[in-house]
Amino acid sequence: MKDAKLRGLYAITDSKLLADGRLLPYAEAALAGGARLLQYRDKSDDDRRRLREAQALRDLCERHGAQLIINDDAELAARLGAGLHLGQDDGSLSAARALLGRRAIIGATCHARLELAEEAVAQGASYVAFGRFFDSNTKPGAPAATPAMLEQARQRFSLPIVVIGGVTLDNSPDLIARGASLVAVVHALFAAESPREVERRARAFSELFVGG
Repeated sequence: MKDAKLRGLYAITDSKLLADGRLLPYAEAALAGGARLLQYRDKSDDDRRRLREAQALRDLCERHGAQLIINDDAELAARLGAGLHLGQDDGSLSAARALLGRRAIIGATCHARLELAEEAVAQGASYVAFGRFFDSNTKPGAPAATPAMLEQARQRFSLPIVVIGGVTLDNSPDLIARGASLVAVVHALFAAESPREVERRARAFSELFVGG
């Protein structure tokens, strides 16, 4: 069942974008619009607040039949029974797999390098994430991935492939056609005036996968 969830919109939170009480209503709106994965990304050291917010997000995900992914905190993911996303400098994927168990969803950032994806697959990743594909507010200095590289990845790997970095409603269809299983979106989803607008955008992203 978990693999069936790894297709569609992958919503990623941003602590600055979703400050001032926006995190939970905006996240719920994204889930109501069809987001399949929701990544909680907060790099602060306020552990009590992060636990409280992550618990609330987990409950929202369960209500909407989606999966919560914790960014770069294997212990928090284990505590909540959530998934985990690791960057290249965020620790060992194989150690995280041992901690979280074989059923947990664990993803890995692979930038624009197929060899990093090979390593992630060998260490037990559930999905591999490539990016940035376009100019991105979140990752302005990240190396650029290309649609051609995405096609190569689709031919080489059977795991779901996530694309991130400047992904919008306009450029998502081409990435999906070239092999993206999930489109990871931050600003194009959450830089909105209201939860209603977030839900509208989420629904539009989700509809790109209908029938695919």
